[in-house]
Amino acid sequence: MEKVDKLKLFAALVLVAAGIAGYYLLPADQQALRVVSVLAGVLFAVTVVWFSVPGRDFVDYARDSVKEAEKVVWPSKKEVWQMTGAVFVFTVVLSLFMWLVDSGLSWLLYDLLLKRGG
Repeated sequence: MEKVDKLKLFAALVLVAAGIAGYYLLPADQQALRVVSVLAGVLFAVTVVWFSVPGRDFVDYARDSVKEAEKVVWPSKKEVWQMTGAVFVFTVVLSLFMWLVDSGLSWLLYDLLLKRGG
């Protein structure tokens, strides 16, 4: 990253900090002005970052991400319900299996080997 871009990013941080500082320096009864101070700081910071190489790279990355998200094929409502049902059935079957294994091992260890069962 070039020195100019580092300076732009630093300036953006300073602008955000200035907006936040303005929020705390303004009187509490002027809430709208306090919020405008923060929003202005963020807006100016975004404007500065927009004109830096990392800012343009981020915008390109975001644009490409949106294009990729548009290529996703979402399942139909019927497919969603079928998969949800399959997950529930698998969960019940696995729970029963784990309960049987636990009960069997408990019976084997406590009742047969240690003779503690009643």
